[in-house]
Order: sequence, then structure tokens, then C-alpha cells
Amino acid sequence: MMQSPAGGGGSTWRFPVAFWSANAVELFERAAYYAMFISITLYLTNVVGFDDVDAAWISGVFTAGVYFLPPFTGAFADRIGFRPAIILAFTLLTIGYFVLGAMPYKATVLPAIVVLMFGGSFIKSIITGTVAKTSDSSNRARAFSIFYGMVNVGSFSGKSIAYPLRIDLGVEYVNFFSAGMTFLAVITVFFFFRGLSLQREGKSLRETWRGFVRVVTNIRLVTLIVIVAGFWIIQQQMYATMPKYVLRTVGPTAAPEWIANVNPFVVVACVVLVTHLMKRRKAITSMNIGMMIMPLSALCMASASWLASVTGPSVHLPFGLTAHPVTVTLIAGIILQGLAECFISPRYLEFFSLQAPKGEEGMYLGFGHLHSFLSAILGFGISGYLLSTYCPDPRTIAPEQIPAAYASAHVIWYYFAGIGLLAAIALFIYQRVTGAIDAKRAGDIHSQRKGEPAS
Repeated sequence: MMQSPAGGGGSTWRFPVAFWSANAVELFERAAYYAMFISITLYLTNVVGFDDVDAAWISGVFTAGVYFLPPFTGAFADRIGFRPAIILAFTLLTIGYFVLGAMPYKATVLPAIVVLMFGGSFIKSIITGTVAKTSDSSNRARAFSIFYGMVNVGSFSGKSIAYPLRIDLGVEYVNFFSAGMTFLAVITVFFFFRGLSLQREGKSLRETWRGFVRVVTNIRLVTLIVIVAGFWIIQQQMYATMPKYVLRTVGPTAAPEWIANVNPFVVVACVVLVTHLMKRRKAITSMNIGMMIMPLSALCMASASWLASVTGPSVHLPFGLTAHPVTVTLIAGIILQGLAECFISPRYLEFFSLQAPKGEEGMYLGFGHLHSFLSAILGFGISGYLLSTYCPDPRTIAPEQIPAAYASAHVIWYYFAGIGLLAAIALFIYQRVTGAIDAKRAGDIHSQRKGEPAS
């Protein structure tokens, strides 16, 4: 039996070395991932030479794979052990990032992205499994609060560093930073990630595949996944559309990396308060509020032209600061996105589990994030076509044509507002329909127990 990682009774900050090394490498991995991810469509278009549509589809498939593969790579990690699996994962990530930086050619970039997709898919299940294994009931909440803190610190720092790297050296050099971060993770794991047996009693690859088939053939769950994907399609635009949109409408020195950091800041600042305020409400009620906020965020992003008509080409902010109207409206929209996420994310898995067959909630929850798989493919794919139509690559048009070409760039956000509104309406209808079905089923069971015929 594993000794209590807390070192005795009572809640404590004392954890074994494996816990702290796991959190350190989580920080390294998140910094590497988000530095690269905020730049990925820029890199694929400006450096490698893909057009907006191809760059969007490649980015979408990569992101979708990172969300889809973890149940399967997690099952493989169970077979070979956590330490060998995490060394393999970070080695793959280091190779993938380095190739993106050193060989930015179409023939090498696509295999490198596949390598990154598989390497990244290992991380989440391994690190969260380690946190769970190196804590106990007395300090598990504290352990996961540290873990989620590392996730946000890594995300924030990676995007912050990506901006000066892109400006001073070029967007391809962001990948060398990411490779350095994951190489540090390899070293950390090699020397410090030892001393505990971290083998899980997980499912085999075959059992995992059977679980996936059962989820995707459950109409009720698939319907919910598709509806919630509408929310995440808008959220994906922080990486799919926003970087190119702001650089093309504001200028090459704009900072989409720092604009994107508004989201984790808002979530960290507000999620505890929102969760507390909604704790007595049903999960679906909280989700409905978030779904209604989301289309408003897209409408806010579309309002730059209106704001410019009021303020002129720059908006005067407190403390003597000024900003472009596009920057201001994007930040306002991302603040609303962060608030919507606070209402939805903490309650989604709770509601998802309620839709699963009784007694099988755990197995179904393993695929609870399929909405991110779907929203990545659709969100990035749609983005590529909208950018090429309303905010095209400036290298493909004459300089004198750019003002006319970008005159309707804000229309992009109307499409996403429409998607968000449809998703919000669909979730409301879903709640009513499934509630009626459950009520009828409960009534039939009650009638049968009384010996009466079911209606």
C-alpha cells in the first residue's frame, strides 16, 4: 500500500517530490503549448506558406486530436507506467517544437504537428493522475488547486513571452522557446519524477474504444455535445481568428498574445465567486446563463466600427492610455467569454454525468470533452473561410485595396454570434425535452411499482 503522501493526518502543504515535479512540468508544458498555440495560424501562413483556409484546418485537426486522444494515450500510459509515458510525451513534444522552429517547410511541419498532437495528448491524464496519486482525502482539494494554478500560470506566461519573441525574432522562434520548455520538463522528470508507484488500474485500449462507441451512439449525449460545441466554437476564435484579425486590422505590432491573456485572468478572478453564487442552482441553469452571454461576446467584438465612429481611431483609457477600437472591443468580448466560461465549465461535467446511464457515469465522463474535439475542427475550419473572405492575407491584395478589403472585417463576428445564439436556444430546448422525458419515465416507474399500467 502506498504511504500517505501527505505524511500523516490533517491537511498540509507537504507533498512528495513527484507531486511538485509533476506540477513544475505542467507549468513548462502549458507555457510551451500556449506560446505556440496563440501563434500557430500565423506561423503556418506567414512562415510556412499555407493560405488561411489550409492553416485553419491544420490547426483545427491538431487541436481536435489533442482533445480526442487522451483517453487512448492514457490507456497506453497505464500499460507502460507513468514515468516512461511522461518521458516519452515530453520527448515527442521537444522534437515536434524544435522541428517547427528549425524546419518550417510544408513537408516537415505536418509530421511535426502529428508528433505534437500525440505527445500533448499524453500529458493531461498523466499529470492529473499523478496529482491524484500523490495526495489523499485530507489534502486533495489543495493539491488540485495548486495544479490548476500551475495551468494558469503556464498559460499566462507562455503567451506573454510569445509576443516579444514574435516581434524581436519572428514567429518561428516561438517554437524554440516551446522546445526549451519541454526539454526542461524532460530533465525534471528524469531526475525528480521517481520514488512512487504511479501505475493506475485503467482501462485497456479495447475497453476505451468500446466506451467511445457507446458514447457516440447515445443520442442524448451526442446532442448535448453538439450543442455545447457551439459555445466552444466561439471560444476557439481566441486562437483561430483573433490573432490574424487584430494584426491585419490594427497592425503588426499589435499584441494578440496579451489580448488572449485577458481570458485566464478573468476566469481565475471570477470562477470561485460565480461558482459560489450558482451553487444552489441546477447545473443546467448555470450553463444556460453562460450560453446566453457567449453570443453577446461575439457582438461586442463586432462593434469596433461603431466604437471608432464615436471615439475616432484611438480610444482614450484611464491613466493616459490609448488603444485601437479593435483592441478595446476584442478585450471587452474576451472578458464576456471568460465570464461565460465561469458559468459553464465548472458545471458542464456535472450535467453531462446526469445524462449518462446510471452506474456508468465514470466511463462516459472520460469522453466528456468531445465537444472540444468537435468545436476545434468546426471553429478553426469556419475561421479560415471567414478570414479569407472578410479579412484576407494582406500579401494577397494590393496595398491600396486593403482598406476596402477590410471594411467588413467585423462581419466575421456576426457569424459566431449567430452560432452562439443557436446553441443557447438549442440548450434551452434540450433542457425542456429531456426534462419531459425524464419526468414521464419517472412517472411510468412509479406507476409500475404501484401495479398500474404504464402510460
